[in-house]
Amino acid sequence: MSFSYASHLYCSKCERTYDVDHVHQLCECGSPLLVAYDLEAMRQEVAREALKEREPSLWRYHELLPVKHPKHIVSLGEGMTPLVRMARLGRNIGIDSLYMKDEGVIPTGTFKARGAAVGVSKAKELGVEQLAMPTNGNAGAAWSLYASRAGIRATVVMPVDAPELTRKECAIAGAELYLVNGLISDAGQIVAKAIREYGWYDASTLKEPYRIEGKKTMGLEIAEQLSWQLPDVILYPTGGGVGLIGIYKAIKELQALGWVSGKMPRLVAVQAEHCAPIVKAWNEKKHESEFWPNSHTVAFGINVPKALGDFLVLEAVYETDGCAIAIDDEAILAQQQMVAKAEGAFICPEGAAAFAAAHQLRESGWIRDGETVVVLNTGTGLKYADMVNVNPPVLELGEELIR
Repeated sequence: MSFSYASHLYCSKCERTYDVDHVHQLCECGSPLLVAYDLEAMRQEVAREALKEREPSLWRYHELLPVKHPKHIVSLGEGMTPLVRMARLGRNIGIDSLYMKDEGVIPTGTFKARGAAVGVSKAKELGVEQLAMPTNGNAGAAWSLYASRAGIRATVVMPVDAPELTRKECAIAGAELYLVNGLISDAGQIVAKAIREYGWYDASTLKEPYRIEGKKTMGLEIAEQLSWQLPDVILYPTGGGVGLIGIYKAIKELQALGWVSGKMPRLVAVQAEHCAPIVKAWNEKKHESEFWPNSHTVAFGINVPKALGDFLVLEAVYETDGCAIAIDDEAILAQQQMVAKAEGAFICPEGAAAFAAAHQLRESGWIRDGETVVVLNTGTGLKYADMVNVNPPVLELGEELIR
């Protein structure tokens, strides 16, 4: 039995194949590479029940991850985050079986730790010494911290408007941090030029094949936590969309292994009203998006005007009979407060966008009676604490409370 059943890399467009044991970035055609596994061999050799005895981290699924030797694993205990029943909120919006996959409790406080753990571990296995990436904040923080743990140098470029806490995480991890007066797309151009000049490993979204493998473990966990019964709907806040692509990939692999029951969940790509290239493309029945000019939103993590893997996001939505929906900033902030008051969960704005989408889709009838719905909260609200305005009254010494 193998530690990993990773067999090769393949192009997501032209299907050209590559060796999984050497450094590769994009395909020669410029498209993202994905990891293939020998699922038939795994089906014959690995029993689903073997998971019961394993550690509660994403590495419990090591056969479906690309790291071939356990000595290369770089971990902070990430994964197996709670799948929380949201009973009160569900009653309020008319979804009886409403669940939150809460990524706010993972190391570094966001789901980005999943991609960093697997991506950095594989980079270490491949002998990478220095990596670089653009980020909206949280991915850069996660990759900086995991790179530090692996002994890999990191260079990170993020928009000047990125959350301050994420800057501090990069800095304290010892990463070389630069700010750009622009968007993540502008940061990406700077990083691309530096990579060409210095030969660094490009850890940009989907420009290495392994971040998605860490993100896909959200899908593996959801299936296991629901006793291998697939939910009807999964809503995901979508910027670069790697998590949604990964969840779709995970469920297809589980289906090939015969480990899950039920139909493929309908996948929902949730974006912000003022940065919704995937939604626009879906509404127009296109398979690629257009660059979204002057994008802005309080859900900073999904402020991505053009995703490299947009065609993969749209494929996942189309193939699952899902949809794409945009939420305005006012609704996002209102939903963040509603979730905290109803369920005691301080979620991030991106997660709030996904809950607001669930509410709207239930009202429209797209989410039907009796369906099981999973909403991804991709991080802790503490990362965005400065967005919450609190002005409590100040009591003088000896002053009493007045009802």
